[in-house]
Amino acid sequence: SLPHTLRWILLLVSSCIFYMFFKPEYILILGFTIVIDYIAGLQIAKADTHTKKRLYLIISLIANIGVLAVFKYYNFINDNITGLASLFGISNEIPYLNIILPIGLSFHTFQAMSYTIEVYRGHQQPEKHFGIYSLYVMFYPQLVAGPIEPPQNMLHQFWEKQKFDHDRFMSGMRLMGWGLFKKVVIADRLSIVVDSLYAGTYGYNTVWVILGTFFFAYQIYCDFSGYSDIALGSARVMGFTLMKNFNYPFQSKSITEYWRRWHISLSTWFNDYLYTPLIIARRDWGKMAVVFGLCVTFFISGLWHGAGWPFIIWGLLHGIAISYEFLT
Repeated sequence: SLPHTLRWILLLVSSCIFYMFFKPEYILILGFTIVIDYIAGLQIAKADTHTKKRLYLIISLIANIGVLAVFKYYNFINDNITGLASLFGISNEIPYLNIILPIGLSFHTFQAMSYTIEVYRGHQQPEKHFGIYSLYVMFYPQLVAGPIEPPQNMLHQFWEKQKFDHDRFMSGMRLMGWGLFKKVVIADRLSIVVDSLYAGTYGYNTVWVILGTFFFAYQIYCDFSGYSDIALGSARVMGFTLMKNFNYPFQSKSITEYWRRWHISLSTWFNDYLYTPLIIARRDWGKMAVVFGLCVTFFISGLWHGAGWPFIIWGLLHGIAISYEFLT
């Protein structure tokens, strides 16, 4: 019932309240990066030389990656420095930070970075309306866990007037309900077995260990894809279209196909902004340029998923597997 010109205000305020339920003061972190990226986008478009454009892009990337590095990777890096220093009998005096990772930081950081990169590449006009740009970064259905949307997919939708559509509303509600079912009924029930199994609480036999590993795979899938369905459904109810993030990944016939079907928005982001530029830069290496690009991309992907060596090893294993598929 709100006029179209006021709807962005309701959505932005709602998104801020939604985010502040976690830790209210962390809204300032989002505010900081939003201001930096908004100004950077305008300056990139105004810049009359390639050097200036690149400078503003670098400032934007440093701000975003810097915030992510401090909150997500500072203590991980410090732990590794401590371990390395102890090998030489040196004490690490760098203090640890007693901070909580802001919810969804990895997701909205990547979405914000895609905006300035696309403006820099000339694929997107800078958004002059500060409120609309803020809403693009903070839109609450996708704020916590994606999908990660490029500006071309979302910014124009906030300007388009929507009328209530009964069929769209019902479709969105069904998708939300299905996502909630996958998350609460399937994933959360499987987690009871999985958490107990991996914690070693009970003496499980071989059959349960194997079964628990399958349970874990479906727990992760139903948890994450369930959230994505809720995000897509809630956006659809209001007239917004988010990209599909999962496409039956366990029906894949290869690791390569799996990554085209699992967390599609993240795979697309890495392909557009990391993998493709890497292999273009190393194109004189032939097939090894692809292997190099895959391994670096999945190394970063592992690090993006979590600050720890298990995540890095997990990423490298996928990079090696896809490289093997490519070479053979």
